[in-house]
Amino acid sequence: MREIGGYIELDTYRLPLLHEGAAALNSGRNALACLLRARGIRRLWIPRFLCDSVPEVCKREGVPYSFYRVGPDFLPAEDVDLGEGEWFYFVNYYSQFDNDIIAGWVRRYGRVIVDNAQSYFQPPLPGVDTLYTCRKYFGVADGAFLYTDARLPEELPRDESFDRMRFLLGRFERGANEFYAEYTANNRRFADEPVKRMSALTDNLLRGIDYRAAEERRRENCRFLHGRLGEINLLRGLREGTFMYPLMLADGASLRRRLQEERIYIPTLWPAVLEQTAPEDTEYRMALDILPLPIDQRYGPDEMETLVTAIQRYRHPD
Repeated sequence: MREIGGYIELDTYRLPLLHEGAAALNSGRNALACLLRARGIRRLWIPRFLCDSVPEVCKREGVPYSFYRVGPDFLPAEDVDLGEGEWFYFVNYYSQFDNDIIAGWVRRYGRVIVDNAQSYFQPPLPGVDTLYTCRKYFGVADGAFLYTDARLPEELPRDESFDRMRFLLGRFERGANEFYAEYTANNRRFADEPVKRMSALTDNLLRGIDYRAAEERRRENCRFLHGRLGEINLLRGLREGTFMYPLMLADGASLRRRLQEERIYIPTLWPAVLEQTAPEDTEYRMALDILPLPIDQRYGPDEMETLVTAIQRYRHPD
C-alpha cells in the first residue's frame, strides 16, 4: 500500500522524456552489455580513441574485442573485415556525424552499434542499435537509453539512485572541487553494477527538463566558441555539436593545466588512450591535446567569453 502523509518528498515531474520509445536502463555500460547478450556478439570492433568502459564491458561479458584506428576527422581510419557474429562499434564523437553519415557506415558494415553518448538530441536511425547516456548531458547520477529490436530481458530490477546524489546536490550549493572525489567514485561504481532498469529518481529528474531550451543553448554556445576559436583550432571541418566544443591545440595539455589554476576545469576525456597508444599516434595526440570546452545549458555568453579570454590570455600573455 502506498504511504499517505508524512513529510513531502521530491516533486513528481511530468514532461515527456526525449527518448520515450527506448529501453530505459541504469547505465551506458549496461546498455552495451544488454546488446552483447541479446545479439550473441562474438567479437566487437571498437575505436582506439575511446574510454576504457567499453573494453571493460566486453571483458565482463566474455566478448573478445579488437581495435580500429580513428583519424583527425574522428572517422574510422582503416577498413575492418567483419567475421561471422562480429559487430562494428561506431562512436559519434562530439555529435559530429549526422544520420546520413552514420547510415553510410551502417550500409558498409551492416552489423553496427551506434554510440550516441555525445549526441543526446540526435534521433536514432530506424532499426539501428543505438545507445545514449544521460549523465553526460544532465545533472543525474546514472541512466541510459537503448534503441534496439533485439529481445532484451523482460524482468529487470529497478535501480535506485538516492545514495548517489550527494555530489550533484553538493555542487548545486558549493564548488565542484569539494565533491569531485565522490563524482569519480560514482563513475567507478558502474564497472560492477548489474544491468537494471532506470531508477525512478533519474526518470523523474529527466522529466523536469526543457530539452528544446537545453539543446538550443548548447548550440548557441558552440557557435560562439567556434566563431571566436575556430581559426586556431587544429581540427578542421567541425560541424555544430551539442556535447562539448573540441578545441585542439599543439599545447593543449599545457593549457588545460593553466586553465585549472583559474578554476576552469577541462577534462581529459579518455586518459586510457594515452596508455594504450604511442605519442606518435593520432589518437594519442587527440586525447592529450583536445580540450573539450563546456557548452552545456548551465552557461551563456558571459561564461563563453570568460573561456575565450582565458585561452587568449594564455596564448598571448603580453
